Amino acid sequence: MSHEILDVSPTATQQQIRDAYKKQALKSHPDRVPSDSPERPARTKKFQQINDAYFTLSDPTRRRDYDATRSFHDSSGTNAQDSDPEEEIPRQSPPGAFPWSSFGAGADPQAAREKFTNEQFGSVFEEMLRDEGLAEGREAQPTGKFWSLVGGLSGGAMGFIIANFPGALAGAVAGNRLGAVRDARGKSVYSVFLELPQGDKAKLLSELAAKVFAHAIGS
Repeated sequence: MSHEILDVSPTATQQQIRDAYKKQALKSHPDRVPSDSPERPARTKKFQQINDAYFTLSDPTRRRDYDATRSFHDSSGTNAQDSDPEEEIPRQSPPGAFPWSSFGAGADPQAAREKFTNEQFGSVFEEMLRDEGLAEGREAQPTGKFWSLVGGLSGGAMGFIIANFPGALAGAVAGNRLGAVRDARGKSVYSVFLELPQGDKAKLLSELAAKVFAHAIGS
């Protein structure tokens, strides 16, 4: 099921799996639609399934265990591992799946899952923005190009004047909605993304998705 969710071949390379995750995550991200959209619950569920699949396939050891278990069930004529693909939280995690039970009896498994999903996507999101020149450095701090794009999304001119050293912002916001994030000194691009208005999140994800899909077609 993990290969089908990411739309990759069982023989896909690790880079192909990572590229597929980027495309599927951007395509299904819940923030592509308004918070009150009727599509939101289905998108959230799909996004979590995509992250579960990537967690399984992105690590060679987890992937090997998953493939071995799947081969066993295929050869024995059973499909216990994928018996309920629509299940929100697995009752018993198959080999390679995220160990939700490790959070303990008192933990909220759905909250834990959402936290993990957010963190995993955030890491790849920052990588994608680095590739586009929108983030730099180990901490993935926003570049002038990022702030220029964000300023454009909010309908204003360049919202910020970037100083000559990473993470330091100078100048003022010219009456636009970016005031809430203008003091984001040293924050990563994903941290800033999370503070943007919902509409700007959707636009930024759409812009990024267009670039990622364009790269895939051109490669």
